[in-house]
Amino acid sequence: MVKTKRKRPAAKSRAREAATEQRILNAARAVFLRRGTAGARMQEIAREAGVNQALLHYYFRSKERLSAAVLQQVASRIFPALIQTVAGDLSLDEKIERLVTIYIDTLSQNLFVPGYLLSEAHHDPDRIEKLLSGAIGTSPRSIAPLLLKNLERQIDEQVQNGKMRPIKAQQFIINLISLCVFPFAARPMLRIVFGMDDATFIRFVEQRKKELPDFFRSALRP
Repeated sequence: MVKTKRKRPAAKSRAREAATEQRILNAARAVFLRRGTAGARMQEIAREAGVNQALLHYYFRSKERLSAAVLQQVASRIFPALIQTVAGDLSLDEKIERLVTIYIDTLSQNLFVPGYLLSEAHHDPDRIEKLLSGAIGTSPRSIAPLLLKNLERQIDEQVQNGKMRPIKAQQFIINLISLCVFPFAARPMLRIVFGMDDATFIRFVEQRKKELPDFFRSALRP
């Protein structure tokens, strides 16, 4: 009787592949954090992940695809949370606190993301739109008006109650996001001007997370 070779369960194989892919993504995130996306090398990422370069290229054909995959994971964590916050029933003060926390906590763990996004937005804006669409499950252009309308309603209520000066919802959200993101986008300059190493920078943005909501609310008082 001829013995047939027992096949490995497909589910087990898929789980192993998924684990390997996630290990590569974690390694890439660590290398991007150290080197930036421009300075990162596939060889270093492979070494960090404990795989050879052939396997790395099997999962991700290029550094561009790998960086996009890492960014997709980050975007899938941050943008749905932002949308849920803006669209939800929290008070405006609570939304300010929550948005600041989401941005600073996520970017503190992924310091390379703002620089990468700005670079890609200049060179390939369509790619950024596709990435955001994949992260939130719809086109940013279709959901933005709905979010702004909800925010505008809450702003109008605050203005009518004499608690806030008039401001357009678009200006409100861009001002808040800018205050959160700028230190991360300007991190190389801040390191030079203020002599910040990575640990000092993280302490700086943690302090900023506490101060920003009060600063922002004070700027909007009538």
